[in-house]
Parts: sequence; C-alpha cells; structure tokens
Amino acid sequence: MTTNLRIRGLTKSFGGVKALDGVDLTVPAGQVHALLGHNGAGKSTLIKCLGGAFPPDSGTIEIGGRSYTRLTPRESITAGTAIIYQSLSVVDALTVAENVFLGQEWTRHGRVDRRVQEEAAAGLLERVAASCSPRDRVGDLPMGQRQLVEIAKALSRSASVLVLDEPTAALSGAESDALAERVEDLRAQGLAIVYVTHLLSEVERLADAVTVMRDGRVTHHSSVAGLSRGELVEAIAGRRHDATARSGPARTSGRPRLTVDGLHGPGFGPVSLTVGEGERVGLFGLIGSGRTRLLETLFGRRRTLGGTIRVGELTVTPARPAQALAAGIALVPADRRAQALFPSLTAQDNVLLPSIRPLSRAGVRALGAERRVFGSLAESVGLRPARPGLPAGAFSGGNQQKLVLGRWINEARDVEVLLLDEPTQGVDVGARQEIYRVVTGLADERGTAVLFASSDPEEVVALADRCLLVADGRVVGELSGPDLTEQALLSAVHEPDSRPAQGAA
Repeated sequence: MTTNLRIRGLTKSFGGVKALDGVDLTVPAGQVHALLGHNGAGKSTLIKCLGGAFPPDSGTIEIGGRSYTRLTPRESITAGTAIIYQSLSVVDALTVAENVFLGQEWTRHGRVDRRVQEEAAAGLLERVAASCSPRDRVGDLPMGQRQLVEIAKALSRSASVLVLDEPTAALSGAESDALAERVEDLRAQGLAIVYVTHLLSEVERLADAVTVMRDGRVTHHSSVAGLSRGELVEAIAGRRHDATARSGPARTSGRPRLTVDGLHGPGFGPVSLTVGEGERVGLFGLIGSGRTRLLETLFGRRRTLGGTIRVGELTVTPARPAQALAAGIALVPADRRAQALFPSLTAQDNVLLPSIRPLSRAGVRALGAERRVFGSLAESVGLRPARPGLPAGAFSGGNQQKLVLGRWINEARDVEVLLLDEPTQGVDVGARQEIYRVVTGLADERGTAVLFASSDPEEVVALADRCLLVADGRVVGELSGPDLTEQALLSAVHEPDSRPAQGAA
C-alpha cells in the first residue's frame, strides 16, 4: 500500500516546554487515521507543523515519497497536504467557485475565466456530493455545505493528504452523517485522511487506525478493528500522572453562593444548578455542548431568554459584563489573548485595570498601592518573571493566564463567583499545577464559588469537587466523590446510555 504521509521523530518546543516529543505517524493512501487526545496533547501542534505554520525542531515529514525537515504553508500545499480547520477559511462574500479557486484563479487574457472556473468547480462539487451550485454565495450556505466547499478546494489542488480537525463540531446530526459519507468516498478515492475528533462513535464508524497523543507523545497506536469502546476510552485516559491527581479532598457544599434556576438562552437550556460557598464545580462536555454559552450568559456576554440567577440572596439578570461584575461574578475566558489580555500593556496594568478606581485616592491613581497589590499577587500566583513593567505579551502562556486570573483574585477585588472557561488551555504542566493551587486556595480561603468548563477530563478530576455533565445545552448528569474519574467522564460523554442521573444540580 502506498504511504501518502509518514512523520518520524517530530519534536517541537515552546519556551523550553516540549509540545511534541518524538512523534511518529504513518497514514497510507486510502486510510482514515483517527488522531485522539485531550486538549494540550499536541494534536494541534502536529497539524501546524504539517501545514507549515510551525517549523519543527527536529524530525522529518514525508509526503508522497518526498521528505522535508520543515515546510512553509505554500510548500505544504504544493506537496499535497490540505488541512480543514474548525474555523473554516472560506470567504463568505465570494461564490463557491471563487472560493474553490481562490489564489489559483483560471485566467484568460489577464482576466479570470469565470465560466471555466465554474465548470471545474461543478466537477469537484460532484466529487464530494455537495448540493450547492458553483454560483452560490458561500455566506448563504449551511455549515455542512461550507465544509464541503473547503474539501473541494483541497481537491482542486490535487491533495493526497487531507486533515480534518474536529470536522463535525459545528454540524447538525444530518450534516455529520453526510460528511461521514464524503469521508468514506474520499478514502475510496485513495486519499490519506487524518481525522481529529473527540467523538468515539466517529472513530468506530470511519477510522481504520487510531493514534492517541498525550503530553506531546504518542501513547497508543493500533488498528480500530477489534478495539472495544472501553479499550479506546482507557487508551485516551491513560494512567493518571501524579501531577494531575486531585489537588485536595472534595469538600462538602456550603451555603449556595451561585444558584441558577431554569436559565435558558440561544443554544442552551434550561439549566438549573447550584455552587456552594468554597465549592469547585466542573462543567464537562464535548465541543459545542453549551458549556461556554452558559458561562458567557452568567457573565452578561450573551442574552438570557428566561430563568433566574442568584448570587447569595441577590437575584441578578446581567445584561452586560459590568452588571455581572457589580454582582460579584467574574469570567476568565478560554481565549485569553483575544478576549482578556492586552498584550501591549504592562503586566501590572493588565492585572489592575478593574481595580485602579477602587485603589485611587480623590480621583488620582495610587501608584504605590498598585505596586504593592501587584507584588503581593505576583508572589501568590507564582508569576515569572514578577516584573510589573514588562508587556503582558512577553510572558509565556501560563504566566499570561496568571495575569488574567489575577485580575479577579487580587486583594482589591471582591469576587463571589469565579467562572473559568478552559482554565489551563495552552498552559504547560508546571503552570497548570500553580493555577490549580491558586483556584483551590481561592475557594478554600475566601469561600469563592468556582464554576469552570473544561474538555480535559484530567483537569476536571484534578480540580472539581463535583462535575456536571453537559450535552445539547443541558446538564444531563453529575459525578462526584470516587465516581469522578477520567474513565467515567469519557464514558459518560461518549456513551449517552451510561450517563449518571443528575443529582442535586
């Protein structure tokens, strides 16, 4: 069998932290190869090395028999690689044909030959069984058809290796089924397909082989045939590292600090839950389950359509973040650089932006007080380097997250409820443990109610007193105590029939 893709010994480090550590991956022509692993396992880094976004430190990438030590994005495309990311690269304002041939237009006498492009696009659309027309505006198409336009674009460039990164995360059930049929067709046409997914049902239906990554290494590789669901779950969960064991004994819920009753909004609900004083509650579910929508609604970033939110005895309906903050609710979002961090401002200004007014005297900034508060916070969270004047963008990912977290937990702030969305995404193992320590201390020492969303079962086990399982925008179960394990979490979200009944939440 011809091998379209062979990766050998690939390594990549960021700031001394190995994101890839000697990764091997072989995908023959006509094979669907599932690539699995938790967030931070190294899957995205591997894909970006293959696509030319990151240069690997060592190792080789062989595509179609030609070997490379590093690739540019153009070289990757020319070699025959096409990567379909979760965030599609189609241009909504252009037609299907214009998107398919964007950057490689067919011209005649110096002008784009639209008729020839549309005829060629029609053949490619037929090859992927798309129902749209070459003249349709992409912005008017449903998500499933947009994805097929991306695949048609890849085929127009004679791709022999196709990478699909969580391709069904934003698709309906019917669109997911249609995409699965297209993947089977492309396999029959001889493409080597790398399929990144969290859905084990997709692995069982589509994949010929599976590779599992953890902490930048390949920890499992096998054929899918004969592999049971339980064995697959165990391969993903692996042996729990000592560093990610539960950070302390689960505490009994105190007085309700956050109470949500029948809350619903666009894309989720109704949801009812409570988080007690000093309690850490996880929200666990697959991408698109509604975890982020719930947190953003509690913080006033999304509108609510009904239900009630109480902080202690106070009923609040935050229509914007300022109102949530006034009620004592703060959010650390998943995408810190885009939604929370100001890279060009200093570390001290990033931390103290919401606290400048409370610390000021007669409308004048109290610079001495600001330095003292920042210094105390930097020591408590283990900020490195603890330099107040250094631009936030110069810090590592883990230390940037500490800055964003520190914005709400310094001594000048009084937060009753802390919401965390993927609190250690893109953070190295050492910084992850420090963040767990800080969050745990905040709950234990100040009684702050912590509600966090995570797609990493390791993280949930390490940080949560109990965990609410989320699917289709609703809480569908609860795990706590000895039942809260990585295997139980993975089984619950991948095997709906095994979900535990919702308890007190």
